Amino acid sequence: MIIVTGGAGFIGSSMVKYLLKNVNDPQEILVIDKLSYAGDIRNLNEVLENPRVKFLCIDINDAQSISDRINEHTIILNFAAESHVDRSIDSADEFIQSNIVGAFNLFKVFHEKKGKMFIQISTDEVYGSVQSGFADENSTIQPNSPYSGSKASADILLMSYAKTFDLDLRITRCGNNYGPSQHPEKLLPKIIINSLNYKSIPIYGSGLNVRNWIFVEDHCEAIWKTVLFGSKFEVYNIAGNHYFSNIELATKLVEKIGAPKNLIEFVDDRLGHDFRYAISKEKAQNTLGFEPKYDFESGIDLTIEWYRANSNWWKSKIH
Repeated sequence: MIIVTGGAGFIGSSMVKYLLKNVNDPQEILVIDKLSYAGDIRNLNEVLENPRVKFLCIDINDAQSISDRINEHTIILNFAAESHVDRSIDSADEFIQSNIVGAFNLFKVFHEKKGKMFIQISTDEVYGSVQSGFADENSTIQPNSPYSGSKASADILLMSYAKTFDLDLRITRCGNNYGPSQHPEKLLPKIIINSLNYKSIPIYGSGLNVRNWIFVEDHCEAIWKTVLFGSKFEVYNIAGNHYFSNIELATKLVEKIGAPKNLIEFVDDRLGHDFRYAISKEKAQNTLGFEPKYDFESGIDLTIEWYRANSNWWKSKIH
C-alpha cells in the first residue's frame, strides 16, 4: 500500500494522479487528508472512482485510525503540512502541531506497524537565504520563518528517530512548485488570478527576492524516483531549472496573459522574508537520475489555462 498524507492538497493530489498515470502497480493508494483550508476533495474528483484509490478524512495525529492501515509493505509519502509563510507568522501554533507533532506521530505509527519506507516532503526554505552559489544536502540548516523552522525541526527529529531505530526514512527538499489547483494565496496563482481579473498584484519589498520554480509533475516524478532509487537516511534536493526574482515572475505572467503592467504594485516587505533560495540538484541528478521535463513556458501555459477554465474552484477559496 502507498499512503499519501495531505493527499487532497496541491502537491499531494498531483502525486496521487502521477502514481495512477505512471506507476503500473496494483497496490492500493490510500489518500489521507483532514481537509483543512488547503485540502480540497475536488482536487481528487477525477481519481476517486478509481478502484485503486481510497480516501480517509482524518488528521495525521489520529494514530488509531491510521494504525490499522499500515503493514510491513506500506510506503508513506508525507505531504501533510501547513505551508504558507505568512500564515505561520500570524499563527505559528498550527504549524508546530501539524508539521512537527503530526509528522512525528505519523512516523511513530509507521515504526510501530513496521512500515516499509517513509518519505518526508520538506522544503528548500530550511536552508534559509543563500547569498551565493547553491545549498547542497550537507549545507547548514538556517530557517528564518516559523514555517521553515517547523519543517527543519521535523527533518531533524524524524532523521534522529530513524537512525535510532534503523528505519527507512528519506527526505526531499524542493523549490517552489507551480501548476494546476495551487491555492490562490500562493504567489504564482495570485499573480495569474489577479492578472486575469485586472486586479492589483502585490509584490513584497523591492521584488528582487529570487526563487527556484519547478512544475508540480516534475516534483512528483522526483519523489517517485526517491522511492525507487534513493537510500535510507538520505536527503535529496529537488530543483527546477528556472530562477526568477519575484518582479521578473510577475512581469512575465502579466505579459503572457496580456494584462497591463501597472497592475503590479510594491507593498511593505513581510517579516522573515528570505532573499534568495537556491539549491543544488546534482545529487538527485546523479543518484536518482532526475531531470525536470517541463520548461517554464510549457508548464506556465498549462497552469494559466487551468485557472482560466476553473474560476469556480479558485473563487470559492478567496474570501
